[in-house]
Amino acid sequence: MHKYLAAIGFSQINNRKDFNKLVELCVRESTERAYTSNGDDTMLAILSKEFAPGLGLTVCGEYDENNTFTYEYSYPFLKGSGITTSEDISIERHADKESYAGVCDDINIGITLIFYLQNIIPYIRAKNTDNLPVKGTTLTLSALSICGNIMMPIMKSPRVRERADKKKISRNRLMQAARNGDEDAIESLTLDDMDMYSTITKRIQREDIYTIVDTYFMPYGVECDQYSILGEILECEKLVNSVTNEQIYRMKLTCNELVFDLCINEKDLYGEPAVGRRFKGIIWLQGYINYPS
Repeated sequence: MHKYLAAIGFSQINNRKDFNKLVELCVRESTERAYTSNGDDTMLAILSKEFAPGLGLTVCGEYDENNTFTYEYSYPFLKGSGITTSEDISIERHADKESYAGVCDDINIGITLIFYLQNIIPYIRAKNTDNLPVKGTTLTLSALSICGNIMMPIMKSPRVRERADKKKISRNRLMQAARNGDEDAIESLTLDDMDMYSTITKRIQREDIYTIVDTYFMPYGVECDQYSILGEILECEKLVNSVTNEQIYRMKLTCNELVFDLCINEKDLYGEPAVGRRFKGIIWLQGYINYPS
């Protein structure tokens, strides 16, 4: 059973029998289906069912020549909104099953983003027809969480915000130049990082770390698509699972200039979310590649 089932409102499923019933429900009453050839006699099928607007469970398997479905694996999902990034994306297949991880170098984060790919069928079709790489794609990220806290925001004057925005624009330009091999930009970024380290070292002796650090986004644990984040809440709404009636918070966050949607079960969230406050927690990152029509 998937660890993040609670994030979509199935916190009470704790045995294989109940989980199998949920999978059967998704196969029988799927709201979205996608297929592609997976060999001479089999067809790969992706069946999804929503239990609240934009979130649900995806079941993956194969249909054989007798139209018999064989279950392989499943995962909970959250459909994101908007465009998170337009950077180049590379895809790698997982070793144990027909699932894929996406890799994206986003300038705002400063690290390589690795996410679980939601819409694998368009990618497999493009690969089977030798149409890779596909130009003009964009990426919509989303995340599930089973442990989070709400923190109060850092009070900033308009002048401080304006100065921070200008600094971010300047740093992004330097990052882009550094990626292109500009040695002066690399040196400037190194000096900036040294200055920042020195400033934080002095301030942390008399201030709380979360009054210094506004947001962060960093890898967590040994699984490459899980992250520890602190982000500002831009939007927030409460959804209800249509089967279990469990309440789920769906939030739009901005974290290191990366904007994405996140959902978490009300039971797993400590604090009351609201626009302007901050979410701190562990997330499982998913991504939906928007292919040009």
